[in-house]
Amino acid sequence: MGRIVLEKVSKYFGDVLVIPSIDLEVEDGDFVVFVGPSGCGKSTLLRLIAGLEDTSGGRILIDDVDVVAEPPAKRGLSMVFQSYALYPHMTVRNNIAFGLKMAGMDKASIDKKVNHAAKILDLGSYIDRRPGQLSGGQRQRVAIGRAIVREPKAFLFDEPLSNLDAALRVQMRLEISDLHNELKTTMIYVTHDQVEAMTLADKIVVLNAGNVEQFGSPLDLYNSPRNKFVAGFIGSPKMNFIEGKHAEKYKVPTVGIRPEHLGINTKQSVGAWIAKVGIAEHLGSDTFLYVDAEDIGQLTVRVSGELNVSHGDIVYLTPDETRLHRFDGDGMTITAAK
Repeated sequence: MGRIVLEKVSKYFGDVLVIPSIDLEVEDGDFVVFVGPSGCGKSTLLRLIAGLEDTSGGRILIDDVDVVAEPPAKRGLSMVFQSYALYPHMTVRNNIAFGLKMAGMDKASIDKKVNHAAKILDLGSYIDRRPGQLSGGQRQRVAIGRAIVREPKAFLFDEPLSNLDAALRVQMRLEISDLHNELKTTMIYVTHDQVEAMTLADKIVVLNAGNVEQFGSPLDLYNSPRNKFVAGFIGSPKMNFIEGKHAEKYKVPTVGIRPEHLGINTKQSVGAWIAKVGIAEHLGSDTFLYVDAEDIGQLTVRVSGELNVSHGDIVYLTPDETRLHRFDGDGMTITAAK
């Protein structure tokens, strides 16, 4: 079991309140991602759950037991950090086994657990190497293997892929997702990368200044953001926000439209808004255009496939009005796109 419940959890650092008061329920077996900008409190919240920081108020329940007063070792959790924290003089086998040896487990049981973890993580051919002989992705797998053998109630990941290059990040994302599908164990994962959040999570917690702005499935947050903050943070490229007369047409101060929901035409005067192309990013599968639209300002447009336009070209844009998001003066959603 690995159900984790936070009840009015708060945290002060000195006189500074960094986590005002959070209520959250993570069900057993869920893959939950904490996401938000730097300084939003996501790593602090993870460390509170792990017991690496003391709470200033509230309760943390793991399988209905309040663990606020319990040290990290007694919470039944395993944490994987941004840094691999491996012992350089030890082999992969001994790094994975170290915690079990310290706990006094017998050698036969340790070997069984280590071999099982190595098989899951495809580390068998590296088992007798030392960390200095491994790639970054392989080292991270060893760190995950060390967590697996403890058979925790939940895994806690604190930006585990941030030290890897782009290709390895994609590979490790897939491996962590496969690991969750195989183990069916609760996982809480911290990242600033909303693409990681969208591709890994069953549910996403969007944090802002220590507050939970929204908690839900990736597509719920994408299609029905609670406010402008969530709408602007979830999605890559970001949602466009439009104010002034073009928003007043819809009787609101602000409307939002995602880049893929702007139709584009290169034929003269065929479209609602005229725009001048600033930068065109040709990626093969997609074309991203950063344009200056008349009476609106900067907009981002996403086109599937190739579009033969370049800097300085004039294009004509038409928003899909069925996909508009409407926000009130406080930035709260009035109507989300259908």
